[in-house]
Amino acid sequence: MSTTSRPTTARKKVVYPDSDGRRMADNTQQFQWIVTIKDGLEVLFRDRPDVFVAGDLLWYAEEGYPKVRMAPDAMVVFGRPKGYRGSYMQWVEKGIAPQVVFEVHSPGNRRAKLERKFQFYEDHGVEEYYYYYPASGKLLGWRRVRGRLQPIPDMNGHVSPRLGIRFEPRKGPDSLIIRDPDGQPFLTAIENAALREKARQQAEAAEHKAEAAEHKAEAAERRAERLAAKLRELGIEPD
Repeated sequence: MSTTSRPTTARKKVVYPDSDGRRMADNTQQFQWIVTIKDGLEVLFRDRPDVFVAGDLLWYAEEGYPKVRMAPDAMVVFGRPKGYRGSYMQWVEKGIAPQVVFEVHSPGNRRAKLERKFQFYEDHGVEEYYYYYPASGKLLGWRRVRGRLQPIPDMNGHVSPRLGIRFEPRKGPDSLIIRDPDGQPFLTAIENAALREKARQQAEAAEHKAEAAEHKAEAAERRAERLAAKLRELGIEPD
């Protein structure tokens, strides 16, 4: 008696690449804004171990479907720890989707691409979506209301419910101001360096001023002591 065994079909391993082969930015202006926003968010949540911030990181939304992905210019995930990731696999991250995403416009972002991005974010649970045009200063925003991303009518002075940051878009290139809950603006690396240098110079000036005041007081005390000694020589006891 012979038996015929059926061939078994090995399940193909699903690969989730850490890179999509695309550039992070199309120009220096876009890149600077991506870095400024991402770094500003990291500084904002530096003391929150349960908030993960990333820039240009592939987000895979569904296990088994590596093409269901997006790479926001910046994203914030509440409820997930900080740390290195080659990509953000949502099913590995307890099913938590990024709650807030940012995109910075580039010439390569055509209407169809923008619509795909919006649909992806709406379909996969994003609560707040912000899109900035550096060349014009235009800022768009959407908030999830009753399960859909709805446009925010006026972004000037809008405060993000999740992040607590305030947006102050103005007309003109590179004119957006983003303020943290304390009112401090997000700054570029150069602006931060200039601010630190100014603070250093002010601290040095204050130290020099304090030293000068101390020397002046010591000199006055020595003069008073010499005067008292002179008065005693004259037989006068100083008060």
